[in-house]
Amino acid sequence: MTIRVKFVSAVLFFLLAGMAVLPRPAAALETSAEFAMLMDYDTGAVLWGKNVDEQMYPSSMSKLMTLEMLFNAIREGTVSLDDEFRISEYAWRVGGAASGSSTMFADLNSNVPVDAILHSIIIQSGNDACIATAEALSGSESAFAEAMNERAKELGMNNSHFVNSTGWPHPEHVTTPYDLGLLARHLIKDFPEYYPIFRQTEFTWNGIRQANRNPGLYLDPTIDGLKTGHTQAAGYGLVASAKRGDQRLILVINGLPSEKARADETVKLIDWGFRSFKKYKLFDAGAVVDTAPVWQGTYDEVPLVSTSDIQVIISPQQRKDMKVSVVYQAPVAAPVALGQEIGKLRVEVPGAPAQEYPLVAGGAVERQGIFGRAIGALKHMILGS
Repeated sequence: MTIRVKFVSAVLFFLLAGMAVLPRPAAALETSAEFAMLMDYDTGAVLWGKNVDEQMYPSSMSKLMTLEMLFNAIREGTVSLDDEFRISEYAWRVGGAASGSSTMFADLNSNVPVDAILHSIIIQSGNDACIATAEALSGSESAFAEAMNERAKELGMNNSHFVNSTGWPHPEHVTTPYDLGLLARHLIKDFPEYYPIFRQTEFTWNGIRQANRNPGLYLDPTIDGLKTGHTQAAGYGLVASAKRGDQRLILVINGLPSEKARADETVKLIDWGFRSFKKYKLFDAGAVVDTAPVWQGTYDEVPLVSTSDIQVIISPQQRKDMKVSVVYQAPVAAPVALGQEIGKLRVEVPGAPAQEYPLVAGGAVERQGIFGRAIGALKHMILGS
């Protein structure tokens, strides 16, 4: 057998020709952020970035990992929203009002419902709520950090290391823009029941009302999450997400000099992302992408069918230079079962890793009988194919 590669650019020309001409993105986007990344939510593809895989101090943005641990505990049934977490002296002194840091202002030795803990971490960035979570789930904050690191590796966050539940400055408490984007995508996708909390603009506990620090919620109605961060060592940062139509983007920025710069860069980069990258559907689920020759089958060919919608999000320049091909071993030996994976649809765009999508047999092909196989072998000997 030989590997056969067939380009299907002609098919794509007809699929894409009817779409409107798009604005061309800027040749080079400038940002004052030290770290930045735009990610497509649907595919997880990095559309644009600056120091995407470089480690940085995440400050309170790492509380997304604390939330992931809590969301999982609730889903697994070890914790319920009606349970209560105790505010220990450590949680109160290190993360509460006595510390001068972000806090929900929970009283010392008080018991706080998990539902309020969730709202406080998301909206108020409560350090006391984070430490109470760590102690409730793992017994201590250090043990919780170890569990965070194990979970981060499971999620593919390979360049992250957590030392605490809050993002409090520590030289070994680091992550990357890509890892935070990966985590944000996971939270939106796998815990949709909690995501609406991220767009709430205020939360009151102990009689104290606090506003959500995410500037995007007030400046762009399409932004609906996720988490800010700030320390002197890290600068100002934000993990944000926005949805326009059927397209969602995730933005990570960090290392900005002020709240105003964070707000300005958030709105600018989100808007640029939606203007510069558009989604194109190449094939519907179940569509016949190509046909492959069958060796010694009752039919000479078998249709190759996509198992899901195949779509890409790319810039106009990438669209112009995109290459799409079908790759499989030819000929396909009979018998062929319905749904059997035959090959891949390979999509290549400049500046991004190639994407591959499985193609399966759209019908069953039985093997020929002895006489038919003999005739086929004779034809192959004579014609060479």
